[in-house]
Parts: sequence; structure tokens; C-alpha cells
Amino acid sequence: MICHLANCAFRPLLTPYSGLLFRAKCAFWCAMTTHAPDPFTQGSLIGLVLAGGQGRRMGYADKALLPLAGRPLLCHVLERLTPQVPHILLSANGDPQRFATFGLPVIADLQSDYSGPLAGIEAAFQHSNANWILSVAVDLPFLPRDLLRQLRQPLPEQPPPALAVACSAGQCHYVVALWHRSLVQPLRTALQQGIRSLRDWFAQHPHHRVSFSRQDGWTDPFFNINQPSDLQLAEALYAQLQGNDPP
Repeated sequence: MICHLANCAFRPLLTPYSGLLFRAKCAFWCAMTTHAPDPFTQGSLIGLVLAGGQGRRMGYADKALLPLAGRPLLCHVLERLTPQVPHILLSANGDPQRFATFGLPVIADLQSDYSGPLAGIEAAFQHSNANWILSVAVDLPFLPRDLLRQLRQPLPEQPPPALAVACSAGQCHYVVALWHRSLVQPLRTALQQGIRSLRDWFAQHPHHRVSFSRQDGWTDPFFNINQPSDLQLAEALYAQLQGNDPP
């Protein structure tokens, strides 16, 4: 088990999480990753952070490195994802060295035309031996800390259907899903046919929909940052959640 949270402390940002305080919090979350033996996770599951988009609505900024509460968005996602999975891959195109301080394996799409999240998931299966992939987007800083537990509940031990997607407030968030390796060929076929939309792909394949409640009754756990105003709102949401989140 490798903890990638400590690498966030190396970012040159003056925050309450820098120095010893942040490292202590990292140690807490790394300790949380020590799971009891579980056939579902032992060598058969990885987390995938999808960060391969072009960020058009953010002025083509690299979303993963945008600051939220003094830390890159990627740090917030890792803080919530790391305790839930044995290993994490980062799906990103372009120069992988810009993520060197995070200590994550960085994989690019197999295609070079920015084919979207489907291409990132295909590449993750290509670069790993995992049977299951838990995918999330890098612009989701408030992910549920029990995301994996809830998504896996409706899945049978043997597929099909081998796919579960997260939903909230009556809307499905197709980028947040638990995928089985049996879906690799359908993914490749869809990409070859020019299908890029996750919504279109899910419409053609059986899947489970798992509903998540709002955190503290009002914060959507899948609030995503698509434009500058979203980032400003996320700052306010983060400040309000701090008093209720685990240390």
C-alpha cells in the first residue's frame, strides 16, 4: 500500500495542512488504508483519477493543479480516495512530469485525440491487471468517503451486470463508477465507433444506479468544478464542511 497524500505536503503552498500538521493528517488517512483481507480488493481493484480533459471552461487550465483551500484539487481527491483503494492511477494526457511530486503512475489515453473518460478507463485496464476499477474525476473535491462501499453493494460476485454508477439528487454522475474488466471489449468497440459520451455508453449497457445522500443534508458529494465560479463556490463549501469532516 502506497500513500500518495504525503506528496501533497511538498506543494509550495502555505496552508493549515503544510508541515507537521498536514503530515499528521496524511498519516491518519494512510493508517485508514489498512483493510482487513478482502477478495474484492486484494490485488484486484485500483482507483482511477480521470484528469485527461482539456479544461476548456476553465480557460484550458490543468484542473488537477488548480488550488482549492491552498492545495491542488488532486490532493483533495486523493485524500478521499486513498483510504478506499489499494492503488491509484492518474489518467492524464500531456507531460506526466507535472505530476511528479504526487508519486502516482500517470497513464495517457491510447488514442491521441482526447477521446474523453471512456479512453481513460480503457487505458487503465490496459496498463493494469486489475479486475475492478473505481473511477472518479479530478474536479470532485467532496467525494464520499464510503464511495467504494456503497458502489460495490449491488454488484454480484460474478458479472453481469458488472457496472455501478453513482447518483445524487436525481442525477447520475457517470464518471464516478465501478467497472469490471469484462467491459474492456465493449469500451474498445464504442471508442472505435466514435462514441465519446459516457451518458451514451451507459444507455447501451446494463448497470446499477447507487444513490448517495447530500453531505450534512445540503452539500452534493459530487459537486464538480467546471468553471471559475464553481471553484469560488467550492471554497465556500469546503470552509463550511471543515467543521463536520473527520480529522
